[in-house]
Amino acid sequence: MRADARKNRDHLLAVASTAIAEQGVDVALRDIARRAGVGLATLLRHFPTREALLDALLHASFDELTAKAGELETSSAPGDALVSWLRDCVTWTTEYRGVTVLMAAAIEDPESALHASCVTLRAAGARLLTRAQAAGTARDDIDGDDLFALIAMLAWAGDQPALAPRADHLFEVVASAVLPAAAGQSAPLRTRPVS
Repeated sequence: MRADARKNRDHLLAVASTAIAEQGVDVALRDIARRAGVGLATLLRHFPTREALLDALLHASFDELTAKAGELETSSAPGDALVSWLRDCVTWTTEYRGVTVLMAAAIEDPESALHASCVTLRAAGARLLTRAQAAGTARDDIDGDDLFALIAMLAWAGDQPALAPRADHLFEVVASAVLPAAAGQSAPLRTRPVS
């Protein structure tokens, strides 16, 4: 990609990031183009669909969260690593209103531009969860899909004005349910059949 095209693309992504943070993922593409000082056709030339724009915008964050999971696997106690990563994921997903709905849909749709990134992110969390389960600190009756859903639920709660003041408390409640041994309770026995 030529330097000027890269500069234009980066400018569009910066403007889109601000617009989505302010108005959510459903912000009109025409509004993003207007804010960037370009025509809609120029935006669509770089990003032919909303999902393509979101994938470009979110890809770096997905990569960072995946890398963070890898670092935590080797540098922190299993329960601490899982809680730290969960908190980072929830914090990140609340930066972009409505992104959790897209992520939940994308993970089930292999044709989605966001699918591969979401699958990779879910797998990173699942590894942290499995490690905490092996250490006896995490519940054995949840899996990576459940963890991904819990992130979406907590992000959704943090995105609701009436619930936002309780977001930290709700995170702690969920974290203590996922990691009962870390909260001073005994971890439940395996209740999900092993396949």
